[in-house]
Amino acid sequence: MIEFIRGYIDYVCPEYIVVESNGVGYQIFTPNPFSFHKSHDTIVTVYTYQYVREDAIALYGFRTREERTLFAKLLQVSGIGPKGGLAILAAGQPRQLVEAIEQEDEKFLCKFPGVGKKTARQMILDLKGKLQSVVPDAFPDLFTSHEESLSPQLSALEEAIEALKVLGYAEREIQKVMPSLMKENLSTDQYIKLALQKLLK
Repeated sequence: MIEFIRGYIDYVCPEYIVVESNGVGYQIFTPNPFSFHKSHDTIVTVYTYQYVREDAIALYGFRTREERTLFAKLLQVSGIGPKGGLAILAAGQPRQLVEAIEQEDEKFLCKFPGVGKKTARQMILDLKGKLQSVVPDAFPDLFTSHEESLSPQLSALEEAIEALKVLGYAEREIQKVMPSLMKENLSTDQYIKLALQKLLK
């Protein structure tokens, strides 16, 4: 098990980031790749979860150990795979997620891509009462704002849309929030967070 990888962000795309460490580039899938910024001046630490199955080995990365633990808990739920787990965590609202599970709020859980009533009910059955220790006071600081991207507004918005599609949101869902997004001048990361907030309302 690789506990974490520390290095420079060499590449960022809607699906994953590449962290260069000691001359090796690690492809790491994250909830919101654009919360990281390509830079060879700043060293980052990414806490990793190694996912292994017969036909694939992949690394999933998170900013905190607690977020990684929540991801691992989600994978224990029947019907939720790595892609679904990332989509659920991309909103950066783990406390709200835990509260929904504890309060058996199926309606809220069904707002995540790929989560229907059956999966929402399974999440509640499998995780209720087991997540309190996973959500410490540090969680509200997850996905804190970073410096705005230097890329043009349109490019940032387009990257955010691609990232939302990767997370599993349909074109019709994205179009519903587009008018409000186009009124803003934000970085890719901020567009994604704003879109997710609106999609989960």
